[in-house]
Amino acid sequence: MKTLGEYLKEYRLSAGLSQAQLANMLNVDRTTIAKYETNVNLPDINMLCKMAEIFDTSIDELIGRNKY
Repeated sequence: MKTLGEYLKEYRLSAGLSQAQLANMLNVDRTTIAKYETNVNLPDINMLCKMAEIFDTSIDELIGRNKY
């Protein structure tokens, strides 16, 4: 099973964004994105909402939760 960080990285790469570009869009430091992607830190619900909006997806899809 994939981790949240792996899903976040997949979405970022699919969008053609660098960590620095995504960080800029979210008003955080690039290291924050790196820590999310390596599961050192987890984004809070507000950050997940912002990411889902950027990637034009739902939070469920962003975190790898498929709808049944």
